[in-house]
Amino acid sequence: MSAKKPRIAHAFAGITMPTSSHPAIRRVKRRDVHPSIHGNKLWKSSCLLMNYLQQHPPQHCNAVIDVGCGWGISGIWCAQNLQADVTSVDADPNVYPYLDAVAQLNGVTTTPLVSKFEQLSLSQLAKFDMLIAADICFWDELAEPVSKLVDRAVEAGVKRILIADPQRAPFFVVADHCVEAHGAELIDWQVESDTIKAQGALLLIEND
Repeated sequence: MSAKKPRIAHAFAGITMPTSSHPAIRRVKRRDVHPSIHGNKLWKSSCLLMNYLQQHPPQHCNAVIDVGCGWGISGIWCAQNLQADVTSVDADPNVYPYLDAVAQLNGVTTTPLVSKFEQLSLSQLAKFDMLIAADICFWDELAEPVSKLVDRAVEAGVKRILIADPQRAPFFVVADHCVEAHGAELIDWQVESDTIKAQGALLLIEND
């Protein structure tokens, strides 16, 4: 009996999401490029975010900033399906060869920006209609910079802010702050397809 071959990609929401076994990803690994801040794979909360946007298309999405982007699948989805100009932000420059490989598989490009959350200024954020993020509250110490990032994005006039998370404790610290300070909505969300199962929560701010 032959061994089952590892899946090299998932198809979800019209996007090709490669696994670590995909030839395009393996080519990047052979270049000895190793992300250091958990940007080593596609995280399932991105599927929550993409599925929500698919069901609730945003009115303001010409310019999108994808913060803590990792391999960038959420921003890539926005570039492909919303025809958005996407800026992909991560503190780790080593994620971008992987992001470029995923973007190329999906026939789009995004603009890279190496930056920590706290380095994104009001003037930078003011250029965007929508801020998206997935799985960015994985450490307790991230709750404060993420909360302050949302504060600046609201002040800068970003029209829609959408953050997806598998319901980690630091995410709820951010959510509590955003509900109180900005009237954010907290939405339980799950997706199930032939290849992807994910559940968690979405934090949504409409800043019209």
